[in-house]
Amino acid sequence: MTDTAPQPMVPMHGLTEALHLGEDDTPWVYAGDLGIKLLHVDLNQGLWILRNRFPAGYRVQRHYHTGPVYALTLAGSWGYEEYPEYLNRPGSYLYEPAHSVHTLVVPEDNEGETDVWFAIHGANVNVDDDGQVTGVTDAQSILQAWNGLCAMNGVDGSKTVVVGAPG
Repeated sequence: MTDTAPQPMVPMHGLTEALHLGEDDTPWVYAGDLGIKLLHVDLNQGLWILRNRFPAGYRVQRHYHTGPVYALTLAGSWGYEEYPEYLNRPGSYLYEPAHSVHTLVVPEDNEGETDVWFAIHGANVNVDDDGQVTGVTDAQSILQAWNGLCAMNGVDGSKTVVVGAPG
């Protein structure tokens, strides 16, 4: 009879450490009035996670996403022109299925900036009133834009978590 020690349910060897970003580890950069803090980009999965700060009255062009989007509102309020009955406020969680067409708007009377955390799978596809594509943003292009905005503003954005190699 062989004496064997019980094996753990989760192997504890070969694991990597968790990655942590503090509030001040990645900067806020602005593209016009839009504040951007890129937290994580997974180029292998087409995932990008960021926070956006929107001023009162801000309107994002009508768009859809090729994958699901998850959003958590941290401050302020916002909604969609297409769904005026819903207003996201601090603590609100929103799930967007792929291909949900919408126009993000921040109320004109909003006090202070609206701060929202987004996890976006796939591409953001901007469309005009006729449904024609006017622009596409994905994990690769948001990383390039982020690096450019950081360089232009003289700030260090290198602590953004990046998985995969840029193409």
